[in-house]
Amino acid sequence: MTLLAEALFTGTQVNYYIVCPTKLWLFSHHIGMETESEHVQVGKHIHETSYAREKKEIIIDDRIGIDFMRQGEKIVICEVKKSKKLERAHLYQLWYYLYYLHKVKGMPDVEGQLLYPATKEREVIQLTSEVIAEIEQTLSKIKEIISQPKAPEPVYKPYCKSCAYYEFCWV
Repeated sequence: MTLLAEALFTGTQVNYYIVCPTKLWLFSHHIGMETESEHVQVGKHIHETSYAREKKEIIIDDRIGIDFMRQGEKIVICEVKKSKKLERAHLYQLWYYLYYLHKVKGMPDVEGQLLYPATKEREVIQLTSEVIAEIEQTLSKIKEIISQPKAPEPVYKPYCKSCAYYEFCWV
């Protein structure tokens, strides 16, 4: 994959790919439903009120929106999430941030942390060669999906009812 291809996606797109290819396609084609969603609003509130002393929303290249960063021996990228319900999507999003910083920005020694303030849990995330291969494969699949002329057919999942796109797909 070239650097240009790596830079085409946002962390939200990577997250949505894991959650639902239909949601990914709709979002990528500027069909936004999130502003109306109560669940999104709760997540934003948790993000805004947790870790109040941290400088939040670090935007890199209009692609990466890091919740906040900590600097010590290493740079630590922190992502704040409402719950672990979609933990796999959270993991891929953070892996993508680490991948982007490593491959595009030349920052090889960055660590990630998934933070769940409601349960006071923290998961430390590293970028490995296996993760790099997985992210590159994921980016290739994202490119395939969003280049399709129409959205993939939705597949009902247990969390569909709390999705901002529920009415678009199922009503």
